[in-house]
This record gives sequence, structure tokens and C-alpha cells, in this order.
Amino acid sequence: MAVVTNHAAQPAIEKRSRGRPARSATVDREALLRISRQVFARQGFQATSVREIARDAGVNSALMAHHFGSKEELWIAVVEQIAGTAVPMIEATRKLQSSNLGPRERVERALTIFIDRVFTDPDVGLFFSTAATEQGERLNVLTERLVRPHHDVFVLLLIDAMDSSNLKRNDPELIYWMLMNAISKTVSYSHVIAPFSSLPQRPKEFRKAVLGVALSMLA
Repeated sequence: MAVVTNHAAQPAIEKRSRGRPARSATVDREALLRISRQVFARQGFQATSVREIARDAGVNSALMAHHFGSKEELWIAVVEQIAGTAVPMIEATRKLQSSNLGPRERVERALTIFIDRVFTDPDVGLFFSTAATEQGERLNVLTERLVRPHHDVFVLLLIDAMDSSNLKRNDPELIYWMLMNAISKTVSYSHVIAPFSSLPQRPKEFRKAVLGVALSMLA
């Protein structure tokens, strides 16, 4: 899980013209996006302010505006960052279509790849869960940039496995959504599971258990 904990005091900022960040200000853009993602994930777009994100990041809100523009543009930049980090997962899943594995084994391997991704950045699932309540253009952006690329390659694997009788025939869309949501929400909301199970405190065992349950859902 990529978590940013840099809340150190800001370095002294030289005098600057209104609305422009100091030239000496050193900012990790990717870190700002990760912090923005975490705040948007907790509170949603409407309830989040750029000022609040800047406070969590330990920077001036003018600096956020300089890097990202409006809150809407910042939110889109977060989505684009997530989409960029998902490319290796999508490409690895796409390559399974021409692998030497059997149809069912390809689906199982695709599940493993997805689970590895979710455990690497569990707050992505929380961001998606919150952002999925959006309407209009933001929902369109979320669907086209974060859902469709992975959906299109994974569902093909499900259909191939069903057509070859290696997987029980069901609606591939429902299987996809039930698997993806069950996995991502279980991992993202592990803090809710923690009072009832010790698995979230044992990451390796937790990941193994999530994979085992996900595979059993295919039976």
C-alpha cells in the first residue's frame, strides 16, 4: 500500500507574487496525488476541499492550484494516476489470452494479478467505491479510464473459459463485477474486518485467503 506520511513542516518560502508557488518549493507531484486520492476516498468529491488536501500534504493551497488547477482537474489527475499505475496489470492480463495456460487457468491467473494489485494499493478500491457514487462526467471518466481497460480483457478470459466448458456458464458481466467488488472492498475495508478477524494483521495470510475465496467463487 502506497501511503504518504510526510507531514513535516514546510521549508521557509521566499516572497512570491500572489497565487504563484515559491520557486524554491520542492514538491513531489505523485505524492500530492496519492494524498489527494486518500482524502477523496474518505470523503468523496463534494465533501473534499483543495485546502483540506493541501493541509494534509503540508503545502500551500496555492501550490495545489498551480500544479493541478481546479478541484475537478485535481480529481481527474488522481484518476489518471491510478490508470497509469494499472497499465502493467492490464497488460499482464491481456497477455494471458495468448499464453500456454488453459482457459480456466488464465482466469485464475488474472485473479491473482488483480489481487496483487489491490494489495499493493488498497486505497484505490476505497477511492473507486466512493467515486462510483458520482454522476455525469466524473462517472464517465471513472468508467472509461479505470474500469473499461481491465474489464474488457478480463471478461474475454471468462467468456473463453465458459465456451470451452472450463467454467460454469453464467453471466460474465455479473461474475466480473461480483469478483472485482468483493476483492477490492474486502481489502480496502480491512479495518472493518479487523475486529472480527486477525487476517488483516497478517498480510500474506490475508492475501492467500482472499485468493482462495475468490477462486472458490468460480467453482
